[in-house]
Amino acid sequence: MNSMAVLPRKFYERDPEAVAKELPGKRLVRRVDDEVLDGIIVETEAYYGLEDPASRAYHGQKVYNKLMWSEPGKVFIYNVHNNWMFNIIAHEHERIGAVLIRAIKPKRGMEAMRKNRKVENIFELTSGPGKLTKALKIDKGLNGIFVTSKKSEVFVADNEMNFEIESSHRIGVKKDLERKLRFFMKGNRFVSK
Repeated sequence: MNSMAVLPRKFYERDPEAVAKELPGKRLVRRVDDEVLDGIIVETEAYYGLEDPASRAYHGQKVYNKLMWSEPGKVFIYNVHNNWMFNIIAHEHERIGAVLIRAIKPKRGMEAMRKNRKVENIFELTSGPGKLTKALKIDKGLNGIFVTSKKSEVFVADNEMNFEIESSHRIGVKKDLERKLRFFMKGNRFVSK
């Protein structure tokens, strides 16, 4: 745990697509009480601001989405079909954007994750954005905290590994941008279906 270098704020002060492409392979670490749950990020999606019809920011700044305009490296959580979606604010100066963490490969705290999700199959634990937040006990209470400190209840740590990355259009969006903004580890069984 102590050897893990937390990704600094400047990692997120870039184009959401660049951030979404580089997050797979990094570790998402969640502290719940005195337990540590963590996994390798295997799937992400990039979202932009007013010009992105699939973005929470598309209809302008509102109470529910104002975090999209705030500092990179903050957590932004919203609800879709009764599932919390875990995003990290990522954008260049005076821009708008975020990256949705869609799936992780569990590494630590699997028993707690199984209890939280009430499933046995490891490949079902965290293979989708709603599954991931249930497994890691992530909810709106984490909204607005930074993922850039080891003291945080949730943070992202650097991690060296070799894999191929693939891209596709984002999942479950009615109107999408023409670019492929979903990034995932090729052949990884923890990527959402």
